[in-house]
Amino acid sequence: MRALITGLTGQDGSYLAELLLDKGYEVHGLVRRSSVEKFDRLGRMVDRLQLVEGDLTDQSSLDNLVREIQPDEVYNLAAQSFVPTSWTQPVLTGDVTGLGVLRMLEALHKHCPKAKFLQASSSEMFGKVQESPQTEKTQFYPRSPYGAAKVFGHQITINYRESYGMFACATICFNHESPRRGLEFVTRKVTYQVARIKCGLAQRLKMGNMDAQRDWGYAGDYVQAMWLMLQQPEPTDFVIATGKTHSVQELVETAFAAAELDWREYVEIDPKFLRPAEVDYLCGDASLAREKLGWKPDVGFDELIRMMVESDMQLARSQAASTVSVGK
Repeated sequence: MRALITGLTGQDGSYLAELLLDKGYEVHGLVRRSSVEKFDRLGRMVDRLQLVEGDLTDQSSLDNLVREIQPDEVYNLAAQSFVPTSWTQPVLTGDVTGLGVLRMLEALHKHCPKAKFLQASSSEMFGKVQESPQTEKTQFYPRSPYGAAKVFGHQITINYRESYGMFACATICFNHESPRRGLEFVTRKVTYQVARIKCGLAQRLKMGNMDAQRDWGYAGDYVQAMWLMLQQPEPTDFVIATGKTHSVQELVETAFAAAELDWREYVEIDPKFLRPAEVDYLCGDASLAREKLGWKPDVGFDELIRMMVESDMQLARSQAASTVSVGK
């Protein structure tokens, strides 16, 4: 089996690449041309991957790649995925996160119509939620340019499936984290700063809305669901979630507790971290995934946050050791 992953160097892309390699796939990963290579999440498996240059904003590059690779499965994980950045760069977000999906679908339609396609949709599409918990049938109400772009990508996937008979489906993933999460995301921001405080490298953690609630799961579990979706006889969209919510304050409390610290001594609320339009509550109902895919999450919230804190503690200790070494 031959797979093409966009967003290979991101959190989900790296976990998915590991999964597919373990299953004997030939894995091609789309990477953008850059003067600085950033393959740190791929580790040693980078030598087992076929890295191909291309860009979701360039139709011709996608046409050429699909024509040459002829993939059996395509996982579109690439996006401008940081919600605050979508407010400062809304046009870029729309181009990559929204129109990028259309470009990939069009490349497949023209050059490899039998390939199975998975679009990584997002719980941010629900935004100002219209019902709880959210299911595959819940109305979308995005509250950011990122959420709106994801709605376009989701709907155009359905359009190509229904119009051209393509095996095209979307996974509506709720928040999923890991030690490989980018530092700009709130979970990793918290666990990394907690580790730095514990190691004497920082004194404060500045936060925004502590009341927002999210359905947080483990990225390694969620890519399993993505793969399972493309093994089904018919393309179907699925919500992938734990069904349990936790507030940002619970996240902070759990992370500091993992480092044996009292969060109240270190946390400071900073208005600059508040969103123009907040998404207050997200909770997914993955009943359909449990029924049709036999999928359920294995890693719980507390275990996930402890895993991330422990990983960041190792990173912070190495940074502290480097600081001491330079000081000498």
